[in-house]
Amino acid sequence: MNRHLKFYFSVFAIILFYNINAQKLSVEKIMQDPKWMGTFPSDVHWDINSEHVFFDYNPEKNPSDSVYVVNIKKPNLIQKANKKLLLKSERNFISKHDKSSQYLSLDNGNLMIYEPKFDKPKLLLDLDRNIRDAEFLNENKIGLVIGNNAFIFDIENVKLRQVTQIEKGKKPEEQSNEESWIEKENTSLIKYIAKKKEQDSLQKAYYDAQNKDTYTFYTDKKYAYGFQISASLNAVAFNLSQSHPTTTTKAADYVDDSGYTTMVDARPKVGKESRQSSLVIYNLKNDTAYVVEATDLPGIKNQPKYLEEYGEINEDEPRPVDFSRLVFSPNGNLAVVEVRSQDNKDRWICQVDLNTGKLTSLDHQNDEAWIGGPGIGNYGPSGVLGWLPDNKHIYFQSEETGFSHLYTLNIDSKTKTALTSGNYEVFNPEISKDEKHWYFTASKGDLGQRHFFKMPLQGGQMTRLTKGIGRHQVTLSPDEKYMADVFSKANQPQELFIKKTKVKAEPEQITDGQSEAFKSYAWQEPEFIEFKAEDGTMVPARLYQPDNANRNNAAVIFVHGAGYLQNAHKWWSSYFREYMFHNLLTDLGYTVLDIDYRGSAGYGRDWRTAIYRHMGGKDLSDQVDGADYLKEQHGTHPDKIGIYGGSYGGFITLMALFNEADTFKTGAALRSVTDWAHYNHDYTSNILNTPEQDPKAYRRSSPIYFAEGLKGHLLMAHGVMDTNVQFQDIVRLSQRLIELGKDNWELAIYPVEGHGFTEPESWTDEYKRILKLFEETLKD
Repeated sequence: MNRHLKFYFSVFAIILFYNINAQKLSVEKIMQDPKWMGTFPSDVHWDINSEHVFFDYNPEKNPSDSVYVVNIKKPNLIQKANKKLLLKSERNFISKHDKSSQYLSLDNGNLMIYEPKFDKPKLLLDLDRNIRDAEFLNENKIGLVIGNNAFIFDIENVKLRQVTQIEKGKKPEEQSNEESWIEKENTSLIKYIAKKKEQDSLQKAYYDAQNKDTYTFYTDKKYAYGFQISASLNAVAFNLSQSHPTTTTKAADYVDDSGYTTMVDARPKVGKESRQSSLVIYNLKNDTAYVVEATDLPGIKNQPKYLEEYGEINEDEPRPVDFSRLVFSPNGNLAVVEVRSQDNKDRWICQVDLNTGKLTSLDHQNDEAWIGGPGIGNYGPSGVLGWLPDNKHIYFQSEETGFSHLYTLNIDSKTKTALTSGNYEVFNPEISKDEKHWYFTASKGDLGQRHFFKMPLQGGQMTRLTKGIGRHQVTLSPDEKYMADVFSKANQPQELFIKKTKVKAEPEQITDGQSEAFKSYAWQEPEFIEFKAEDGTMVPARLYQPDNANRNNAAVIFVHGAGYLQNAHKWWSSYFREYMFHNLLTDLGYTVLDIDYRGSAGYGRDWRTAIYRHMGGKDLSDQVDGADYLKEQHGTHPDKIGIYGGSYGGFITLMALFNEADTFKTGAALRSVTDWAHYNHDYTSNILNTPEQDPKAYRRSSPIYFAEGLKGHLLMAHGVMDTNVQFQDIVRLSQRLIELGKDNWELAIYPVEGHGFTEPESWTDEYKRILKLFEETLKD
């Protein structure tokens, strides 16, 4: 009997411990320096011998992380990495030759070479000019970029040869050889002069033939970058870009060391793009260069459909484009490039004729909203693009089916093959060392998880190599026998595991970085739910519920930032402070809903582009439908629903308070966009086009136009030093609210903070204000 009494007493003590602990959560505790939580591994990479794993770590709670290392044969011994070990880090090398196992690195502009038999890299080339880049072209030759030109270094013969002549500025005008009237008369009258001129002409022709100048390419006002040299040594490719002067915005630093107010340069606002971009093929055999033209690509003159609303369709001129770096085939004989229209509505994968510079479109993707998605890129030509080892097939990713998948295309037959398919997304594909398989991360089976897969090179069965519900961020060892896996769960920060690259192998945990203070609280694992939106779409969300005994029938909806970001997932969130704040809110009796609204990442093309030309449309209605779900399914009182978020989440909060005042009684808008015409170009023009061309989209998407709808209580908070969503945004809205005579709003400013707060005192002050707002307006 005594044993049973002791057992029940122990259970009661544990329950009591956690209940008491739950009451100890406070804003001050949550928002202090994150080091209180512990230390968690990041920036994981291997040594070139596949024996050691490096990662950033900070168990001593120093001001910043240090590089730590673990030997895979001694997984229990974690220590700071010494300089000798770090010399063999993959991060030190910029090129590897697989057959010779040689590595290249740059040290203060000098070229170094390393082999496993060396203790450290050896000096290979020391010049009076810095080497910008280096790459093995074959076992004996290295391609170099020095200054603004390409060179080839012959290792065996120790010879450096310049293969391009690229100069800034314009080509000098040739001086006229035309004779004056007097010279012509003099030549016709005096035979000696005529004979001398004929001899001079013959000598010059002979000298020119013997001393032919290298072809020179002049860049005018553009700058050259992205140099690529073909393995065949027959061609060099590079990109040219020119930015035109634009009006940049500024932020005011009122707490500068000098005691004076200083201005900090920020970014231009959305508007007409101000760059010129081109691709150049420098043919080494013909000693000439071709500027690649995109004017004949299919659809290049097609104008976006939204312009029809303004009667401005003009399909006479091709749209401006940007080029990716050229991608040579392994043998160097062929090349492909990604071309992206600067309005980001078309993407072409093209073959480039190395003898003429002519483009041939292999795959054309058009999206009336904007091109984007994993492995494709939302801003310019930055997608996955490469060659299979056979020199006949290229690979790339496309959202053709609505989700980003991996494709191959036969250069000769133009046959495209989907290697993956289904309602999930593929991330970071890479070809295995033996050239027989793919490795990649995918959300197959659950869009709220990320697992690591292996698949045959030509497609087929996907074999999952990771286990455990959450996110697996895998870094393969160079020999591909081991995986360094940074794994996290919804309520557990990331830890490092090492596992053999086999299905049945068990992972071994390397780090355990949670502090005792962090472990002492029973962090809630949210429920992963879906609710039905007004259009019938099922919307994913995280749900945090209080104990029934503590429930106050009030609710808070959190709106994540960035727009294109996933947060209702099953791994540790980058919004870890907000996650902890939601635990605090449930301790106080609130229900919290965290929605992956339309526009969020992780759910395919249609979800991504549902906000096109109307931010504050579907993304806002999803919040309203989430509130309805809380009322219908969880007994939330209709007059006790608040909303908050930062950046894009702050924007949605403002739209909710201005346009859905009957649903949301109170809200906190942090670092909020208030007028999209004042945000940056790349992000905004994708979704709303430009204010000059599509003013309707900006007016219906910007909170400042709807401020008169404010009825409830509004807290706005903003960093004065925000160079992203600038302080001017919230100042302009504040003036608008003053002019409208609105009540029950306040603005909290943070003089030293930018877009992402860094000072614990600022975080604490901000969230104490948010909590006070909810406590005063949502509780009885």
